[in-house]
Amino acid sequence: MALATRTDQRPPKKNRAPQRPGGRPAGGRALWDSTVGKKAVMAVSGLIMLGYLVVHMFGNLKIFFGPGTFNEYAHWLRTVGEPFMHYEWTLWVVRVVLVAAVVAHATSAYQLSRRDIRARPTKYVHKKPRAGYATRTMRWGGIILGLFIVWHVLDLTTGTVHTGGFQPGHPYQNVVDTFSTWYGNAIYLVAMLALGLHVRHGFWSAAQTLGAGSRNRDRLLKTLANLLALVLTVGFIAVPVGVMTGLVS
Repeated sequence: MALATRTDQRPPKKNRAPQRPGGRPAGGRALWDSTVGKKAVMAVSGLIMLGYLVVHMFGNLKIFFGPGTFNEYAHWLRTVGEPFMHYEWTLWVVRVVLVAAVVAHATSAYQLSRRDIRARPTKYVHKKPRAGYATRTMRWGGIILGLFIVWHVLDLTTGTVHTGGFQPGHPYQNVVDTFSTWYGNAIYLVAMLALGLHVRHGFWSAAQTLGAGSRNRDRLLKTLANLLALVLTVGFIAVPVGVMTGLVS
């Protein structure tokens, strides 16, 4: 009996997620492994990024009030929370949250895409009749925006790919330099159009995922999604257009 007892008591395997009775993953792991959980992560992370985009757009529009106002705003971003927070601490907290949201959003989107492909290994014979342009291009739009974020940071934050001589502490002049080139304008305009389509469909999808959608609220949510997409697209595009037309110089 003793020998039999020792044989039956196998040591637990390492690197395994906690299991519930029946072999199911426990807690947050079970939620993350589920399709519903991944969609919820996409929705919440997307709304975090959307909130940032709205604030960022309003900040960008300060460029129309001149270099003094715009540069002062950029400096204020680095001193928010002082003296409790040290110089740039608040800004770094925002950056860390945004990076986490982007990674969570991209990871869940990729895994959901792979899961969808595995579920239907052969393409549909007929396209879905109500699949709009924004819906069909969500994946490519996400890739475009991901590449744009990398370029945008290297251009106006670190100055690595900036042309015209990057000037730390002078964001007004750096923005004017970027949008004085044809390729800077082209990259930005394409990315902002992709952003508008992404927000239009993404906001609607997030509302449905989080249970905000209903028969009575559908029209309101669709209108709000269209309005957000339009305002963000026009608001962001206004800056390069302002430089190109001489309103910002």
